[in-house]
Amino acid sequence: MFIFMKRVFLLNLFIFFFFLAFCQQDPQFSQNMFDHMAINPGYVGSNDLICATAFNRQQWMGFDGGPTTSVFNINTPLNLFGISSGIGLSIINDKAGFEKDLGLNFSYAYRAKAGSGKLGIGFTFGVHNKSLDVKEWKTPDNTLNDDLIPAGNESTFVFDLGVGIFYKSDNLYFGISSMHLNEPKVEYNPTSIPYLKRHYYITAGYTIQLSNPLFEIHPSLFIQSIGTISQISVNTNVVYNKRFWGGVSYRLGDAIIGMLGLELFNGVKIGYAYDFITSDIGSYSNGSHEFMVGYCFSISVDKSPQRYKSVRFL
Repeated sequence: MFIFMKRVFLLNLFIFFFFLAFCQQDPQFSQNMFDHMAINPGYVGSNDLICATAFNRQQWMGFDGGPTTSVFNINTPLNLFGISSGIGLSIINDKAGFEKDLGLNFSYAYRAKAGSGKLGIGFTFGVHNKSLDVKEWKTPDNTLNDDLIPAGNESTFVFDLGVGIFYKSDNLYFGISSMHLNEPKVEYNPTSIPYLKRHYYITAGYTIQLSNPLFEIHPSLFIQSIGTISQISVNTNVVYNKRFWGGVSYRLGDAIIGMLGLELFNGVKIGYAYDFITSDIGSYSNGSHEFMVGYCFSISVDKSPQRYKSVRFL
């Protein structure tokens, strides 16, 4: 009886957090200071280099059906018909329990000089596939006699839109964006949540140069909201010689995060984050692991190949 009740408790706990995540819908990342493009199309082209970044996140390790997410982003500045612009591509693959999400988005940003930095005003469009695998659904008595559970696998494609603005200078960045702007309908059956909720994001970060020129502090803020539910992360990284960094982040009510990273001599950046879960699910999870790899480079067609030029951490 005790084992059965424990399974029921764990199942209900997972359902609670799963549907909380479903309400948020977009996956979360601890190294959000490296993942602007996935949530703000105004960011594309802001580094004045071709930049590619990949993430892999294993959330709630040891918890059966915990979310796993992979993201690939690439963006580049572009002089389009004499207009300073940026374009980018983002691919997101997310799986949580019996639900799978695949998003493919193209982004464009108009970029203009603004004070000591540049302002990007962008939009993104693409397709989003949501699918359910009923075989992945497990109940304590291994039955599927529930009207809320579809009788068979489900899969649907929708058109998705987003907008955003992103300002960046040498020492500061700030962004506001909204994803799933059109709230596309995703209907599995009449009792399902009928659309992708509109998401709102605010990001900000600053570089503090210490008296020792080898050290910098990079505090940043990340806010995600669907109007009724919000998530706030406060981050701080200490950077040494613009090549090594380490820091902590606090996701309010959810996790304390440790981060480490380095930039190799060929310009490849590697980052790792571990979430110490502080919410109730932490008692049944071994934490969350997140890996990041990024690379920025420039290509000139009318000059001889140039050496890699390192960009700032932000």
